[in-house]
Amino acid sequence: MRAVTPPGFFCDIKRMSKAPPSGHPPLSRRAVVKTLALGAATVAGLAAQRSRGAEPPQKVDIHEPQAVALGYVEHASQVDGKKYPQFIPGSSCENCLQLQGKPGNDYRPCSLFAGKLVSVSGWCTGWAAEM
Repeated sequence: MRAVTPPGFFCDIKRMSKAPPSGHPPLSRRAVVKTLALGAATVAGLAAQRSRGAEPPQKVDIHEPQAVALGYVEHASQVDGKKYPQFIPGSSCENCLQLQGKPGNDYRPCSLFAGKLVSVSGWCTGWAAEM
């Protein structure tokens, strides 16, 4: 005996309306989260791989335009107090909020000079007291 398929089986509108037009089943939240996590991990891995192959950052040249505009010097003792009245004795890159990186290094990254290193004993007009 052969099984008889009801005529409405092929025209089940409820089931067809839930499936996307491609015929694939709808995505679950779990599948979306897994895909996003995998994508984020891939991007992080590629970024880490790219940074390993990059050459180390260069020191800021005091003659480059941005350094001149900010009055950057490699030693705070060289700051002209008349030219920069906002200079506070004792201020340097080492106690500036803009300085990044690990303490103990003589040259560290600064948020004002993207991709460059500044002297921890330096100073510029972007100096902001550490909090």
